[in-house]
Formats: sequence, structure tokens, C-alpha cells
Amino acid sequence: MLDPFPPPPEWLRSFAEPYLLRLSSPTLVDHIHEVIGAFIFYWTIHAVLSPWLSPILFPQSYNKLTPRTKLNWDIHVVSLVQSVVINVAALWVMFYDKERSSMTSGERVFGYTGSCGLIQALAVGYFVYDLIVSIIHVRMFGIGLLFHAVSALWVFSLGFRPFLNYFAPTFILYELSSPFLNIHWFLDKLDMTGSRAQWYNGMALLSSFFACRLVWGTWQSVVVYGDMWNALQQTWAASASPLSAPVNINANVFYPARDGSLCINEACARANAEITKFKDFTAGGVPTWLVVTYVGSNLILNFLNFFWFSKMVETVLKRFRTPDEAAAADAKKGKKQPGAAEDVVLEAASKLEQEESAIMQSDLSSLREKVSSAVDTGLGEEVRKRREELVAKVPLPGA
Repeated sequence: MLDPFPPPPEWLRSFAEPYLLRLSSPTLVDHIHEVIGAFIFYWTIHAVLSPWLSPILFPQSYNKLTPRTKLNWDIHVVSLVQSVVINVAALWVMFYDKERSSMTSGERVFGYTGSCGLIQALAVGYFVYDLIVSIIHVRMFGIGLLFHAVSALWVFSLGFRPFLNYFAPTFILYELSSPFLNIHWFLDKLDMTGSRAQWYNGMALLSSFFACRLVWGTWQSVVVYGDMWNALQQTWAASASPLSAPVNINANVFYPARDGSLCINEACARANAEITKFKDFTAGGVPTWLVVTYVGSNLILNFLNFFWFSKMVETVLKRFRTPDEAAAADAKKGKKQPGAAEDVVLEAASKLEQEESAIMQSDLSSLREKVSSAVDTGLGEEVRKRREELVAKVPLPGA
């Protein structure tokens, strides 16, 4: 499928092309205007629309927030809009891009379609915004958020070689749980914590997180590992060739009918030819370091997903392991019994939001407080035990 948006203006292409080719990002030449447009769109929401509309739509909640929380509110508004826009775009590409659906294993690694390039451009535009916000407010949000922004921008930018262009919509679907995560945060700030709306949203959050990040994400990781392994084998075989001239691997990668010979109209021919549009840049194969970078990043992301989900499960299990005495005390106070479906969902959703925010923002001050509290508690307990031991050893007067 061709990119639905027109190409960049000639002046922008002429200016950017030499630099982008030097950075081994030839497909970015065709999408640089979309990256810039996406960045401007998200920054406008952050700096103009959210600060203007939020006090009008939520006057009682937004106006009483602290400056830090207002900034967090604006960032969550951008995150909510971005996750909705890019998920809709990714699903549209996956359902309607016939050329993408017909790609072989090699084409999934080396091929290119304009629609998948659009998804990459929208993602990179957001990550540029995220990086700038992280730099400006690094003292507020910590170095963790800055590292996350840099790594996300780095990994997605590598796709403009092109490399794994096919998988851009696939892994963007990790973000299907993000709208519900942002809504959960907003409901807390709107004094709707524990409400029926937050419970329904929590159900959607937990379901989408499990289905998209754990089930779908893990399976697609296996697929991309297999495709990259096949691509590496072709690269290594070409590198081991005794011929002095480098071997072109395109003959073993692209389907012969990509020349449009099987098409019945010009649009089909152009869309198929676009898959091989950048074959001159991929003729030598895929660098080993690039595969290692993607595998490492993917493994870290999958580990975090399972880690966050394990924390959610831990929270749920704690609700059902509450001692009977505590349950009876809560009942006397008129509280809900632990283990109620509403409480379980809300606590699990809150745990997910807290864990993801803690890692992304590297909340060191909170961590220090927790460590200090734990140390103080441990020392206090140790002192108490030692005192009891000394009292037991010292004989009472007159004994």
C-alpha cells in the first residue's frame, strides 16, 4: 500500500536527503515531513490545546492541581491522543495493506511499503516530542524517562534503513493498552477513584495488556526472531562468498512478481514495485549488530511486560490472602470485603500504572523513601529482639 499522504516538498527533500543517506535512513527521506508534522501536532497539544481546554472541560479538577501534576496531565493528554491515533492507523494498515500481507520472510525484513513507513513516522514524531520533554524536565522526571525516550527513538529510527518495516504496525499494537492506562490516571485526578467507570476501564486495561503485550507480543517476537535469523544466514553466506565483488542477496529475498507483472492496474503495480524500492540499500544483507540491537531491545521490553503483569497478579493474590481478622475489622468499619471483584481490578490496574511510571520515570526519591523506611523498620525490629534477649538473660532481683 502506498503512503496515503503526498511526498515531502522538494525543498525539504533536497535539504534532508544528504544527511539521511549518511545516517543510513533512505526511507526517512519520503517521510521526513510526516515526522515533523507529527512532532508539531503532539507539541501543540502539549503546549497549547491541553493547557487551554483542560481548565474549560475540567475546571474543578485541573485548576487545583500542582504545577508538576498539571505538566503530567498535559503529557498524559498527548500520550492518550498519540496511542489512539497510532493504534487506529496501525490496525488500518494491517487490515488493508494487501502488499504487506503478501510479504515473504525475507521481504518482512528487507521490504518496504509506504503505509508502514507512515506508522514509523508517526511513532518517531512522538518519540522526538517525548525526548524533548524528557530533556527539558529531566530534574522533575528523572534520568529513567530520558533513557527510555532515547532508546525508543533509536530503535524505531533504525527501521528507516529499511529494516523490519513490515513489523512497524505489529509492535505498535503493544500500545493498545495505553489509552486505558492513561484514562485510569485521569480518573484518579478527577476524584473518580474506585468508581464504576474506573472499574470498567480497569477491566479493559488488564484484558488488553494481557492479550496485546503478553500473548500477541510474545508470538510476534518469535516470528520476527525467525525472520531475522533467516536474514542473517543469507548475509553471512553472502559475506563468505569467494568472489571479490559483494553478493547481491535480493534474488533470494524478493518475490519475482514484485515487478507488477501479475497486476491488472497501475495502482497494484506501483504498490508491488514499492516493496523493492530500496533494494539497493539492502543488497548486502543485514548487519549483525542491527539484529542484536533489535533482539536485545525486544527481550528487555518483553521482560518488562511480564514483570509488570507479575506485579498485577501479585496484587490480585494479596487480595485473596488477607487474614480473616483484617477482613472482619474492615467489615466492622463498613469497608468492602477484600477480594471483591471491583477492588481486585482497581488495585491491579493501579499497580500496573505505578510500576510502569516508576520504571519509566525512575522515581529515585520515592525509592529512597521506601528503602529508608524498610531499613528503619528492620533496625527497629532488630533492636526490639536484642532488648528481649537481654531482659531474658538478666536475672530478676530476688530470684
